[in-house]
Amino acid sequence: MISNCLLCGVGGQGTVLASKLIAAAAMEKGLEVKTAETIGMSQRGGCVASHVRVGKDIHSPQIPLGEADVLIAFEPAEAVRCLPYLKKGGAAIVSSRAIVPVSSTIGGIQYSAEQMTEYLKSRVERLVLVDTDEAAARLGTSKAVNVALLGAAIRSGGIPQISEEDMEKAVGKLIKPQFLELNMRALKLIEEK
Repeated sequence: MISNCLLCGVGGQGTVLASKLIAAAAMEKGLEVKTAETIGMSQRGGCVASHVRVGKDIHSPQIPLGEADVLIAFEPAEAVRCLPYLKKGGAAIVSSRAIVPVSSTIGGIQYSAEQMTEYLKSRVERLVLVDTDEAAARLGTSKAVNVALLGAAIRSGGIPQISEEDMEKAVGKLIKPQFLELNMRALKLIEEK
């Protein structure tokens, strides 16, 4: 069984770290993993997409269009942009917090997170919208929101080979000690509704 997980967001949100955590959790269980990242022109604010494929006989690290089992989006417009990768019946875990692109502010183009989430609601059967502003407030920082979204994705069943305990082990190995307790709280923060 192959699980395809696409993570997307903008630079600075922890998208790449989240993909490394999924890969580490899977490898710890002895599963085969392939990953690839596409990073936009600027480190902070540019589009970031990370492909994580878990299972046997994976020949390419990139997920083909229409084959992602789960889409974890750190920003609503990025979820819409990457939606063609999500397979029918796949799960989308999406942050409701919009980050207005620089091109929108410079060009005077309207950007509405509400429009993006309404579009997602009309297209995705298994959609989990996460109020990451509330999550950040509960955590006291936005620095672990990426891990909170991973916890929501695991509980949604989008990454069936990885349990919350598997992710706890990966967090314990990859997160710096001074941020470990924060990230462990974040992992358990968001319950699926």
